[in-house]
Amino acid sequence: MSKRRKSQRAAEATPKREKVRDVFVPRPFEGLIDEPEWIALRELVPAASAPLRLVPELVEEHGDRTVTLATVLPMAAPAMTKADGRVFVGLQRHQQSGDVSRDLAEALLCALRGEPGKPVTVPPLPGLGPRLQDILVDGPLDITMHEGFEFWLDPGAASDPTVQASLERANTAIYPTVRLAAARAAYWCQVPEKAHVRWVLPDDEDAALDALARLSAAGTLPLAGNTKFAGMLRAHGRLVPVWDLPEDVPAVEWEEPVTEFAKRYAEALATGEPLDAAGRRARHGLLGRQLTLR
Repeated sequence: MSKRRKSQRAAEATPKREKVRDVFVPRPFEGLIDEPEWIALRELVPAASAPLRLVPELVEEHGDRTVTLATVLPMAAPAMTKADGRVFVGLQRHQQSGDVSRDLAEALLCALRGEPGKPVTVPPLPGLGPRLQDILVDGPLDITMHEGFEFWLDPGAASDPTVQASLERANTAIYPTVRLAAARAAYWCQVPEKAHVRWVLPDDEDAALDALARLSAAGTLPLAGNTKFAGMLRAHGRLVPVWDLPEDVPAVEWEEPVTEFAKRYAEALATGEPLDAAGRRARHGLLGRQLTLR
C-alpha cells in the first residue's frame, strides 16, 4: 500500500477534532450590577477577594458550596478547590479567550464538577456555554482587600517551608493598594517613586470621554493642585482615568479630592450640549493619552 493511501486511511480513521470558535466580547461584565468593580479586580487590584452566590439550579446540582472570587490564585490558576468543597475562581490568569465572562464561568463550573481538593482542569478556549451572568446571583461585590495572599491557604499550611517560600515570592509582587470610599471602583495605589488614583468609570465610553474633555478644557481635570492627570486606560469597555500623586501623601487624604472630582465629573456628564471647539481639542488630546488593556 502506498504511503499516500496509508495517510488517507489514517486520516479517515482519526476522529476530527471539533474547532472551538473564539468570539471577542468587548464588555464581558455587561449586565452585572458591579461591572466597574469586576473590571477593577481584573485589571487594577493585586490582592482582593469577594464571595459569590450560585443560582438555585447550580446549588441544587452541586450543593450550597462556598465560592470565592479572587484577583489571582497560585500560579495564576483559573480555579482551585479545597478538600472541604470550597471553590476559588481567579480573575487574573494566563490563558483566556475573547470572552472573559465565559472563561470565568467555565472555570467555576469545572471546579464544581471536579473532585474537592484536586487540581481543576479548565480548557483554554471554553467554546459556547453559560457566562457569569447566567450562573451567579447578581449583586454588589462584598470586596475584602488583602495585604498578602495568605487567604489562599488553609489553617496551618503556611508552616510548610515550601509553601511559605512560595507565598513570600507572591507577596513581594504586591504594591500597596487601598479601595477608596469616595467612588465605586476607585483605588489608590503606591508604586516606586509615585502613587496613583485609578477610577473605573461606570458610564458609556463616549459620554465619559466627553465629560472628561469638558473638565480638561475648563482646567479642572486634576484631582488637586499637586496632582497630574496621567491619562486613561480602556478596560473591558470602560474608561479608567489615572492621576499621578505625591508618593508621601497617604490614601485617606485623597478621599475628599476624589469626592469633589466625582461631583465635577457628574455635572460634566449631565451636560447635554455638544462639545465646543476647546472641548473637541481637549477630547482629541485625551484620546492620544489612552492605553487599551486586553
